[in-house]
Amino acid sequence: MVGTAIVLTSPNPYGSRTLTIEHDRESSVAYLRDPKGAVHGAVWLANHVAAPESIDLGRANAGLPPVMPLANTAHPAGTPPLDPATLSVLWFEEGDGVALYENHELLAVIPGWADLERGMPGYARDAVGESPFAWSLSEALEGLAPRVARARSYWHWREAEGSWASFQQFVMGHLDGRLGPPGRFWDVSGGRQPMVTVSERPATFGRDYTVLSTVGMSCQRMPRAELYDTACRVELAIATRQDPRAAARLFLWLGQYPWKSVTWLGHGHTARWFQDPGTFPLQGGHQGVIMLADPPGMPDLNGFAFGGDAVRWLWLVPLTGTELRLAAERGHQVIADRLAVQTRI
Repeated sequence: MVGTAIVLTSPNPYGSRTLTIEHDRESSVAYLRDPKGAVHGAVWLANHVAAPESIDLGRANAGLPPVMPLANTAHPAGTPPLDPATLSVLWFEEGDGVALYENHELLAVIPGWADLERGMPGYARDAVGESPFAWSLSEALEGLAPRVARARSYWHWREAEGSWASFQQFVMGHLDGRLGPPGRFWDVSGGRQPMVTVSERPATFGRDYTVLSTVGMSCQRMPRAELYDTACRVELAIATRQDPRAAARLFLWLGQYPWKSVTWLGHGHTARWFQDPGTFPLQGGHQGVIMLADPPGMPDLNGFAFGGDAVRWLWLVPLTGTELRLAAERGHQVIADRLAVQTRI
């Protein structure tokens, strides 16, 4: 940005958002951007000059960091530029929100629900009241402080030695009890966060199909799920009589999707295969999947919780191109009500 300098850059653990702090002679602003550079959140941090009486529309139209008007800043005379050495960043577990500290004091928060188009930019320590550039952090601390504390606790646990292995063991034990002994085991995360593996559960007495389940998606909450009052932790499963290695490719596609795309997966969601339809991993002329919680005839995988949240297993059921269009036009229930899951595996 012409006339500005970057003070700090911090990508989230999933590579889907980057926090940058930029300043010019007059102000500093924190931006939340995606890998293509689009801004998904922005919050004013400080004026470095005396505050104007009203919003400077000329600066806004020129794409320069905004200067907070007099009525909305705790420091009307301005403050010195931020020192990068005093700044630190704490990402939310979901990766869609971030807290910024100055000398270990909370300076600003851009939460996952920040939305510039709706006038919710984020929260800043030195903001007063509500403005298009920042809302008062002190007035929102009652709700934000527990979120920030939870994020700090989560990363402290996640970065500790043995945390991932312990989590895997708990999920695998749960699957043992519901699906029987494990078979093969695949890593579908490619060494990138979040870590996601797949556990194969071969056919057993009374079940003539293999079940594959992800292990690791529920280790971190999904972005934006809380905004829709839905399950924030999920694992994916699929039942198949075909080659399990082919079915596992679906998890390569969807296992990290919520954190890479900063969204959530839930009951009734559909997904169209991202490559040529003829390359869909499972036979049968399918072009995508619908995700269903507790479909009739499938094993009950409920009963596991992590981080105080119940984990929901979503079963992937293959759909044809026509069914995908029907679900998009008339809603998933039209498809879900007539699916005979056992005939599609």
